[in-house]
Amino acid sequence: MIEIRNLTKQFGDFTAVDGLNLRIETGEFFGLLGPNGAGKTTTIGMLSTLLLPTTGEIRIDGELLTRKRTDIKRKLSVITQEYSMRQDMNMDEIMEYQGRLYYMPLKQIRQKSEKLLEFCDLIDYRKRSVRKLSGGMKRKLMVCRALLTDPEILLLDEPTAGMDAISRRQMWNLLHKLNEEKLTIVLTTHYMEEAQSLCGRVALMNHGKLQETDTPAGLIEKLGAFTVDERNADGVVSHHFHNRQEAIAFLEKTSGKTALRDTTLEDVFLTAGNKN
Repeated sequence: MIEIRNLTKQFGDFTAVDGLNLRIETGEFFGLLGPNGAGKTTTIGMLSTLLLPTTGEIRIDGELLTRKRTDIKRKLSVITQEYSMRQDMNMDEIMEYQGRLYYMPLKQIRQKSEKLLEFCDLIDYRKRSVRKLSGGMKRKLMVCRALLTDPEILLLDEPTAGMDAISRRQMWNLLHKLNEEKLTIVLTTHYMEEAQSLCGRVALMNHGKLQETDTPAGLIEKLGAFTVDERNADGVVSHHFHNRQEAIAFLEKTSGKTALRDTTLEDVFLTAGNKN
């Protein structure tokens, strides 16, 4: 379990995260959502101890997380937005290098690498250098590397950024399988469809502050489960309704181009952004 209490991070006069309070349960798939500058990546940075809080604290299973608590830090593994791997190494070398950093026996590294590369459908490419891998393969290799030390919590900062649609779906399937094995996952993403598909709960952040926490379905229900998109001279305006009859009644009164559809998490995100 992750407990974030009054977490604040300042860079000079700028407050990137402002008094954040969150509780993420063991085995949960949790999403941090918000526009650029909302504080998502900074929060991941503090969870990984790459950044230190200005004030507040993070507790993992009741224990205070600090850079000196290597026993707690080993429960976490992070995958950043950037490809942080040597381009001249192949997959086996990347995995061995990671294992040696954690003083794992070579036999154990090789056994686990075999299992993880197989699990991520990368085993046939293990001798290919990183520079010759596709973007999707690189992301999956970063997942393999992160899982090598058996973390209990996986921190993912924009894990599918830059991926094509097929690679993104493959990553979604992989993350689903990992979460089914009770791995706690904390995800930041700009893809609302991704958050809606993967996350059991999400937190909406803006300007470093927590706006709301709920399930994707709960947030959609609060806004209205049915949406009518109305096209006018200024573009498309979306109207949200709590039942289909209200949406149809509105449709009957309009004379322009309109369309009825299910409300999505992206609608929630856009509506929340327009309020700020």
